[in-house]
Amino acid sequence: MFLKWLVIVLMITMIGGVITIVALLVTRMPEGGSVGVPEAVVLPEGERATAVTVAEEMLLVVTESQRLLVFDRMGTLIREVDLAQ
Repeated sequence: MFLKWLVIVLMITMIGGVITIVALLVTRMPEGGSVGVPEAVVLPEGERATAVTVAEEMLLVVTESQRLLVFDRMGTLIREVDLAQ
């Protein structure tokens, strides 16, 4: 009888622990808000983005033609690098 109650108390404690951990993860996780891509970013004619990386000061775009386009935070094209070489 003692072992049965011990198992029940352990089960209730574990369920409470799982609920507590899930609640903490849900309430403490960051919002995950996006950094925001400027609307002024316009890719060159005929280019299509395959990957985008947002950094603090710049936006990096890899295109289907294997070019890396570097934009500043205002959306101005700063540099273009050919990755196919």
